[in-house]
Amino acid sequence: MSDQRTPHTALWHDKLAAGFRRTAERLGGNLGDLFTKEKLDRQTLDAIEEALIASDLGPVTAMRIRDRLEDERYDKDLDEAGVRKVVAEEVAKVLRPVARPLEIEAFPRPQVILVIGVNGSGKTTTIAKLAHLLQEQDYQVMLVAGDTFRAAAIGQLKVWAERIGVPIITGKEGGDAASLVWEGVKQGTAIGTDVLIVDTAGRLQNKAGLMDELSKIRRVLGRLNPAAPHDVVLVLDATTGQNAISQIEIFGRDAGVTGLVMTKLDGTAKGGVLVAAAEKFGLPIHAIGVGETLEDFRPFDPDEVAGLIAGSKASVK
Repeated sequence: MSDQRTPHTALWHDKLAAGFRRTAERLGGNLGDLFTKEKLDRQTLDAIEEALIASDLGPVTAMRIRDRLEDERYDKDLDEAGVRKVVAEEVAKVLRPVARPLEIEAFPRPQVILVIGVNGSGKTTTIAKLAHLLQEQDYQVMLVAGDTFRAAAIGQLKVWAERIGVPIITGKEGGDAASLVWEGVKQGTAIGTDVLIVDTAGRLQNKAGLMDELSKIRRVLGRLNPAAPHDVVLVLDATTGQNAISQIEIFGRDAGVTGLVMTKLDGTAKGGVLVAAAEKFGLPIHAIGVGETLEDFRPFDPDEVAGLIAGSKASVK
């Protein structure tokens, strides 16, 4: 996934725009009443900062935008387009360093990707979409149904594996996930698989058990390949807003998260949390999902997303 220049089709752009529409409209609504003043005074700057925070962009980004407006535009005529342009530019600065597709470069193969996240985040479907995206880049992919605590998760991943045409390692409900991973690495190595994507349980309510399981998987992988797992990717549901931040804190501390995927960026999403997450943690955001189909999952253009969030058509490049 080293080439981030995947062409944005009109359909992808439309869905992406819909994914950030709620944030853009909320920001517009919060800012709307502020543009009746002739001058950008301190009181208006405070109100703009509050509007940005209320739009889920996070307090650090909001403060940075406020400070820039104060430096450049204080006591000048207030222009909505100009303010939105500043918002877009500052958001882009936050997103550019973290817009980093997964690099498949492990040697020896396979590269092992553990995918973690709470139940309901779209984790299992995201694994299928990630596998499909890697297939498009000519990588050989194998799946491991490591969420053995939910028969539905095993069944769902088997259906996806058949649909996209990749091999999958499965076991019985309640079985040992680490043993499945062991078998996956052995088989993947034997057939020359490039990438092994491992589903894991999402029992955040039983954090101790979940972390023990992840530790066991790590120990087993270490016996086969000291560098594995090469990636620990956390799947986040964008509709949960600021709750996603707390999930990054918990999983990042206890599970060694190396990168993020943001799903469910549809018309109900609080897309501004993408910015807050990038600002606070600086973790790579490998891809975003804007719908249900396999094609609705791609690396993102940070400048395009920044413009959509700000509701600005001005170029930020």
